[in-house]
Amino acid sequence: EHPGEIRLILGIQPARPSDMSRIIPLSEVQKHNSKKDCWVIVHGKVYDLTKFAPEHPGGSHIIHTFAGKDGSRIFDTIHTPDIFDKYTEDAPLMGTLDPKDVSEKKEEDVVKKGEKPPLDFLLNAFEFEQVAKNCLSAPAYAYISSGSDDEVTLRENHSAFGRIWLKPRVMVNVRDIDMSTEVFGYKMSFPVLIAPTALAKLAHPDGEKCYCIGAGNHEIIQIVPTLGSLTVEEITAVRQPNQIHFMQLYVNTDRKKTESLVKRAEKCGCKALFITVDAPQMGRREKDMRMKYVPQATNQEDHDQKGNRGGGTANYLSSFIDPALNWSDVEGFKKMTNMKIVIKGIQCAEDAVLAYKHGAHGIVVSNHGGRQLDYSRSAIETLPEVMDALEKCGAKGKMEVFIDGGIRRGTDILKAIALGAKAVLVGRPIIYGAAGYGADGVTKVLQLLKDEFRTAMMLCGTTKVKEIDSSMVSTKSLHHHYVASPNIDMMEYGYQPFSKL
Repeated sequence: EHPGEIRLILGIQPARPSDMSRIIPLSEVQKHNSKKDCWVIVHGKVYDLTKFAPEHPGGSHIIHTFAGKDGSRIFDTIHTPDIFDKYTEDAPLMGTLDPKDVSEKKEEDVVKKGEKPPLDFLLNAFEFEQVAKNCLSAPAYAYISSGSDDEVTLRENHSAFGRIWLKPRVMVNVRDIDMSTEVFGYKMSFPVLIAPTALAKLAHPDGEKCYCIGAGNHEIIQIVPTLGSLTVEEITAVRQPNQIHFMQLYVNTDRKKTESLVKRAEKCGCKALFITVDAPQMGRREKDMRMKYVPQATNQEDHDQKGNRGGGTANYLSSFIDPALNWSDVEGFKKMTNMKIVIKGIQCAEDAVLAYKHGAHGIVVSNHGGRQLDYSRSAIETLPEVMDALEKCGAKGKMEVFIDGGIRRGTDILKAIALGAKAVLVGRPIIYGAAGYGADGVTKVLQLLKDEFRTAMMLCGTTKVKEIDSSMVSTKSLHHHYVASPNIDMMEYGYQPFSKL
């Protein structure tokens, strides 16, 4: 795992255990401070990362930055403490730092949590982002919140819901509301799944376990990410009895590694495989790219990396994702596993129909949270044309349809269901809930969405999810776009000024 699944994806194999008996003074560690000889201290242990640095998915420069130094603090934001204990061939343990050289953390070295209100004070998903921004490091917030290019699609994802109007009904008996639904035959308390967002330890030390606990508390399904901070085994280990998980997959250029991960997910009890197909190339997430620019190693031999901002946290994702993935591969995945096959990243009616024709059991209408192609349409705008096309080809009702992107309110959930979605995937609000309050925050975010959804159902005069349909909404304005092109105002207010970097 590096982080989580990443080391296994890259094919770095476990090796022999190392000797902890050697005591190494700090002065000795400081001598190994170059690309060709790179030792790093992590939690009092000294590792030789010379061979590992070129393999590091986040780039070698971050490893070389801490050559001859202590890299514990930044290590903790992404990795589990025992990574190097499990995989030591490329990162051998040289020994233990001399206790005399282990000093107490200075106050300025401690990442301070921002002030935050009591959990009960928060009333909606938007407020959790404000709290999270104060709790997350600047690079972490940049990675989580960023969209591609000018972030027009990022903003449009939620704005589009505002162009759909509801039609309240009155004099209907709504005393008893049933918000439950079924996805592939598995019952959920309301139609929300936790989206497979990567690197949860950027938000909270417990990583994806927070999401698993929150999902279990509300009897909904968590989709485990390929690029988690924790492995699928570690995440599913904390689930409640009868709790269901699905698995998200980025397809590796080495299909044997992909098959290995699929088999592990199936062994852990995952019931569906959500294959992400909209990322043959990562979008340019400039906020992330800029904030992830860290000081380079100061050795003269590192001059070739000076001024290289790299691609941010998202950059390493494209290092293994197979850009050759195509429709003919779907049949191979169906033979590979008994899990339901869901194609995640559908953005037009034509591809929805192709997914059906190639045997997919479901699709996610999604633009990757506004993080891929800027000026692509929102999922909620694309959904009606997808449902129309599926009906015309006889696929409606034969393939489950989900959407994600921009869901922040219970009314957003109702609008999506009314236009044909079986359920919605919620991502960033879950991350922000964990960032401020851990599993309790995730549970609270879901509770707020559930309460809002219940209210929306009651005021629209419906008592069951299956009764929600397009007669409850007006979409006359949905396709009317009012988008401000990037201009000086957006440069001033939408981007991080260089002076603050």
